[in-house]
Amino acid sequence: MRIAKGDKVPSARVWMAEPETASEMDSAQVLGQGLVVMFAVPGAFTPTCHMTHLPGFIRAADEFFAAGVNAVICASVNDHFVMRAWAKATGAFPAIGMLADGNGELAAAMGLDQDVTHQGRGRCFVRSALVIRDGTIENVTLETGAAPDLSTGAPEMLRHVKALRKAA
Repeated sequence: MRIAKGDKVPSARVWMAEPETASEMDSAQVLGQGLVVMFAVPGAFTPTCHMTHLPGFIRAADEFFAAGVNAVICASVNDHFVMRAWAKATGAFPAIGMLADGNGELAAAMGLDQDVTHQGRGRCFVRSALVIRDGTIENVTLETGAAPDLSTGAPEMLRHVKALRKAA
């Protein structure tokens, strides 16, 4: 079952990649405080993720924070070493939190996982983005477009955040 508006963030073991290390955490702890935008990508360094999705959020990070977002989190079913290398390669640190779901536990718990074994890639996140307030899902967007016009990209998620703030 796929996570939906009104659901709580599930508890799963994840790692937050940091510039020099990684911290094992519970996903509810990472995503449960304040207003959080989490975008999930199929894989670090993959073409659309690397060239379009993550860079858009890096460029828009200040706008998210100005709109009241406490954290912008990029999630992928990659280990924390890969997520750290990707953040360093793109300049994502410190603006973007890099959530490593190395075992795919969070992706599966959210119902946002997909089987891409036919591509030699195992299981990964469906390209998606969520707006989360204090651990409750406010919006789930599944990708419907293609680069460069991603429905889960920074401009669309910023619109969701601003609409949520107006409604509050």
